[in-house]
Amino acid sequence: MSPSPSHPEHSGQALTIMKVEPIQHTGIVVTCRAQEASGKLPDRHSAYFDNISPPLEWTGVPEVKAWAVIVEDPDAPRTKPFVHWMLWNVQGEVTALPEGLPNTEFLATPQGGIQGRNDMGGYGWFGPRPPAGHGVHRYYFQVFALDDVIEMGPDTPLPELLNALKGCTLATGEMMATYEAPNPQ
Repeated sequence: MSPSPSHPEHSGQALTIMKVEPIQHTGIVVTCRAQEASGKLPDRHSAYFDNISPPLEWTGVPEVKAWAVIVEDPDAPRTKPFVHWMLWNVQGEVTALPEGLPNTEFLATPQGGIQGRNDMGGYGWFGPRPPAGHGVHRYYFQVFALDDVIEMGPDTPLPELLNALKGCTLATGEMMATYEAPNPQ
């Protein structure tokens, strides 16, 4: 059975946030002021256009030492969710990321932030780029409050980062955004 344009075939694997049991059960509220009322990410954040990371904000958590952010697309036509962004060791007092972070391994702002490889092989943000005709995809922005920094470098694969998150996550939160391939002109 082939997927319909409005309901793409899903990867079948759980998102990272579903594999982590936080110490606290208080949730983190995650928002993106660029997100449209419909839930769609603006074109400038997609890899079809400017491919710049969106601005994010989240609520604080007591005693947090660092934050991690993972963005995944479970609607990608593959066996596991597509990783669009991995960022960790954002200092605990930070509760927002500006739009347009550079695609580098180590960030000057927020200081201490490390960006891992996305599933296109680059560091930092790789914006939505669902296949044309594949329908609307969902992008889960997952935020993890950590009780310590993660001593791993930018080439750390997601399964290893996940193992570290399992041992130091105080609380989690997520928001979902959508994006669909633009119609060809």
